[in-house]
Amino acid sequence: MDVDVDILRAHPTEAARRLVGARIRAGDVVMRIVEVEAYGGPDAGAWPDPAAHSFRGPTPRNSVMFGPAGRLYVYLSYGMHLCVNITCGPDGDAAAVLLRAGEVVEGLDTVRARRGQRPVVAKLASGPGNLGQALGVTLSDNGIDVLDSASSITLFDCADVDAHVDIAEGPRVGVSTAADRPWRFWIRGSAAISSYRRSPRAAPA
Repeated sequence: MDVDVDILRAHPTEAARRLVGARIRAGDVVMRIVEVEAYGGPDAGAWPDPAAHSFRGPTPRNSVMFGPAGRLYVYLSYGMHLCVNITCGPDGDAAAVLLRAGEVVEGLDTVRARRGQRPVVAKLASGPGNLGQALGVTLSDNGIDVLDSASSITLFDCADVDAHVDIAEGPRVGVSTAADRPWRFWIRGSAAISSYRRSPRAAPA
């Protein structure tokens, strides 16, 4: 089912909830998205968010976040993990949703070749770096329109309401600022959900 871009032209938390349960395809691999985090933009923007890459304004690295909804924002974390985000909100207002965990629907052999044999199946795409590796994304995928069926990475089965899944919410993982915002969303009961870890640099809860 094609995704209407208007579903993602929304507040980051609304877009995040709508992405929970959606599917993303990259080559022969299909993932069901089961955990996400929402991120906003600069202090003067629509959704100020000091934890977002875009908080200090546009840079060559984060420029995709300031563009139209439905684009892939890929960045390298800790010099080794490629993390996958999908932009949301109107063009010009920075916001994106980090894909934190997924369940492998198709392409298990390909994912195993990328992730190795040690993780159990449920944990092959648990955590944003593992999900990025499982999908086989690269930095060259940054900016891809995932709503275009001709793209190498596509999003589908994204509902405009969240009644199709039981969604839980809580604070984002590992952020040192705005650490208590309940901007992380996940499918309750999914074995693929990543572990919550509060940043030691965050203010006491």
